[in-house]
Amino acid sequence: MDEPQALAAFAALAQEHRLRLVRALVTAGPAGMASGVLAEAVGVSAATVSHHLKELSHAGLVASRREGRSIIYSAAYPALSALVAFLMRDCCQGHPEVCTPAMAALTACCPPTGETARA
Repeated sequence: MDEPQALAAFAALAQEHRLRLVRALVTAGPAGMASGVLAEAVGVSAATVSHHLKELSHAGLVASRREGRSIIYSAAYPALSALVAFLMRDCCQGHPEVCTPAMAALTACCPPTGETARA
């Protein structure tokens, strides 16, 4: 991700309802959510959610697909990952302890693939 892409993404996220929409979609996982369900989750009208989803889509942060008569929206995980990587790219500059809290937060919510839970 380059700086203009990051600026577009941050501009799209710099609005309360859009940020809530992205967080709801991240929580929903790859299956995504229908726009009506998203509107209810965020507490806005269907027309308003449509506008915000269009802005997030233009910024590359959400994707959509048609399922029957519904449009299902999902988080664009590669773009969100690229945005985090853009912020953290030059993080530690030889001092890994600077990045440790961010890495620990990500690892806590998403254990590496292949790791199994222990009882």
